[in-house]
Amino acid sequence: MKSKHKAAAGAGSILLLLIIILAVVDRGSGFTEKIIDDMKDSKTPEYIGKPDIKAADGKMTPEILLSFGKLSDPQVSPDGTKILFGISYTSIAENRSCNNLYICNADGTGLQQLTHSGKSISNARWYAGGTEIMYLQDGQIWLAKIKGKDGSLRLATGKAVKLSDIPEGISEFKLSPDETMVMFVSTVQSALKKPSDLYPDIDKSSAISADDLMYRHWDHWVEKVPHTFICSLVPGKDGKAGKKSGNCISPDRAVDLLASEKDLYELPAEPFSGIEQLCWSPDGKYIAYSCRKLTGKQYAFSTNTEIYLYEVASGKSSVIDMKGGYDTNPVWSPDGRTLCWTSMERDGYEADRQRLMAADIVPSDGTDVGITAENIRELTDGFKYNAASPVWSPDSKEIYFNALAEGIQGIFRVTASGDNMPERITGTDLWYDFGSPFHICCKDGRTVLLADFCSMDFPTEFVEITVGKEPDTASEVRHGMSMKSDCSMTGQPVSVRQLTGINSGLLSGLDEVRTEARYIKTVDGKDMLTWVLYPPHFTPSEKYPAILICLGGPQGTLSQGWSYRWNYRLMAAQGYVVVLPNRRGTTAFGQEWTEQISGDYSGLNIQDYLSAAKEIKKEPYIGKMAACGASYGGYSVYYLCGTHENTFDAFVAHAGIFNEEHMYMTTEEMWFANWDNGGLHEYEADPRVGTPECPVGPAGDGETFGGIRQGGSPWSTAPKSIRHYANSPHKLVTAWDTPILVTHGGMDFRVPVDEGMAAYNAAQLMGVPSRLIVFPDENHWILKPQNALYWHREYFRWLDRWCK
Repeated sequence: MKSKHKAAAGAGSILLLLIIILAVVDRGSGFTEKIIDDMKDSKTPEYIGKPDIKAADGKMTPEILLSFGKLSDPQVSPDGTKILFGISYTSIAENRSCNNLYICNADGTGLQQLTHSGKSISNARWYAGGTEIMYLQDGQIWLAKIKGKDGSLRLATGKAVKLSDIPEGISEFKLSPDETMVMFVSTVQSALKKPSDLYPDIDKSSAISADDLMYRHWDHWVEKVPHTFICSLVPGKDGKAGKKSGNCISPDRAVDLLASEKDLYELPAEPFSGIEQLCWSPDGKYIAYSCRKLTGKQYAFSTNTEIYLYEVASGKSSVIDMKGGYDTNPVWSPDGRTLCWTSMERDGYEADRQRLMAADIVPSDGTDVGITAENIRELTDGFKYNAASPVWSPDSKEIYFNALAEGIQGIFRVTASGDNMPERITGTDLWYDFGSPFHICCKDGRTVLLADFCSMDFPTEFVEITVGKEPDTASEVRHGMSMKSDCSMTGQPVSVRQLTGINSGLLSGLDEVRTEARYIKTVDGKDMLTWVLYPPHFTPSEKYPAILICLGGPQGTLSQGWSYRWNYRLMAAQGYVVVLPNRRGTTAFGQEWTEQISGDYSGLNIQDYLSAAKEIKKEPYIGKMAACGASYGGYSVYYLCGTHENTFDAFVAHAGIFNEEHMYMTTEEMWFANWDNGGLHEYEADPRVGTPECPVGPAGDGETFGGIRQGGSPWSTAPKSIRHYANSPHKLVTAWDTPILVTHGGMDFRVPVDEGMAAYNAAQLMGVPSRLIVFPDENHWILKPQNALYWHREYFRWLDRWCK
């Protein structure tokens, strides 16, 4: 027995020695990192890790789509050597996702998992020189130390300090540059009164009462409004937050940036804006923020969002008054002398060309004037595309941004002076969508950008872009056919190298899908970029069913983006040729192409779809074809149902607009319908616009009803508006004869669920084969894992039934 115990002990020693050797020899091994992490940081029972799933016979399935890890929120360490970020994995069985923290070297090596929590950890920020991490969990801010050495790092969440105690919870936060203060987003009570506020004896009533518009938004009743607060951290002996700082971020110590306002404005704006709409100045004395200081009907009909400069010491704000549409994404230059932001010129038009603006900042001189902006200038004058997400170079001389240009999203740069036109950094032969850089530095005399990118082939990963370095064919990303471009390229060589491959193992087991870029002639002789995806093992001598995608928006772009809702690689993997026309209204081909669709929903863009369908159907390998789309894409499907003349064999419409009159009176963001339904053309054609007689304002100037300009309303006399409503899809149902699947979210307040139910009822009344699926707990998008899985299964079951 004694010898057996010795043998067992000896085997254990050998195993431990093997683990140590593996850790020393191969730190980059995911297997080794998993052993180390599991030894150091035990998982909580609710933990969701990478799903154990493999592709059967190389086929991508909806289950595989939901199994990819989702990278987010990269943060480079203060010394520039590491990247902190989140990865979210989904459990279909538990019907939820969970985000945990990871870390890797700035060159992509040495991936390690820092946390194994069953509750999502997000908004992680480096603190105290990179020795600690501040993060968000359960709606509160926490602070934890990083333990271990390189190769075996972990975040000591078990001993984390809870820094905040905000009853309403915190959705996001930002540290001040000197790490002495925190800016955070929470909520305040809205102007909507609860029944118990009026009648205390009925405190269980759930009624919603309203006396103005904007009582609901996107997917919720507006009972609370987001506000942003600032609060100082209670320091310890070392001047940093620590154990004695527990719950120091509290309502009694926090200051509301909008405390001096009489009305309840949103900061940041609902439903999609976040804390990126607020930016600390480098010295921490000021905060630049974007806010639409309007309520009710004025809010509902306007996009007039301004940039404000808030002085931390006094609590006073001054405005950079542009008197137009959206002004968003303010970013201070590193030297604090200049502010840049993105701007739209016309109020009420959310698809206006998005310009990059800059202004010189003059600090407060102690008078009531406060901080001011001078020399306001556009940096992208003459630039054809929409600038987004600006990022400053470390020397404050250049600004980098992304823009959708000719079907792909690239990275561009421009000088802060505005003396030069923007130049493209990423090549037109790179078929990827690049995000703006999350880090810029100089290495060996070259500019290095760290960014995220994706394509129709793979979800988001991190990438290194080196300006001034010749491409290395051994490590370069794939290049395709060069796309058309109306922007000059940088004169320097550019190297692009993928840093991470979080999903490479799962992707490597999938059959490849080939993507092709075609230019199809429209009915008026223009070239329309149309992406075509071919099924795995495609053989031209065989017949394949096809799916034509009708884009939502209507202003958007079918680019190389990866989607978890409408995934074109997944569609192709089911044996379909997938056709993606960038019809009129898309935003990557200049403003003329974009604006044509406003007031012409039933016109040229519908012909663009038919042009693409008919051109593709000329191919001998194309069999039956379906048209599918969501939102405005759903409108397109409903309209095509009555006009397609046997072009399609089946339809799928999700969250589609069916009855335009009903839609106008039930949607929440009125500026969109008001402009797009015909107001734009009246606005541009009226010579009085901009004069005292007819001041610049939302679309539809010249026709006022109830004190609001409504040139795109059903009661407007504008010719474009009259034509728009006359061609509403619901008026064509007597011509419907093609099978249609209708899906809709019950919490969709953008295109209310009644639209989908009405379309389905009409199909039933016309005797058309049809099916309705309503998701009572979903909004405009189907997001919950099991709902998403059900949607995909039903989508393909319907298409297979009628097209295969």
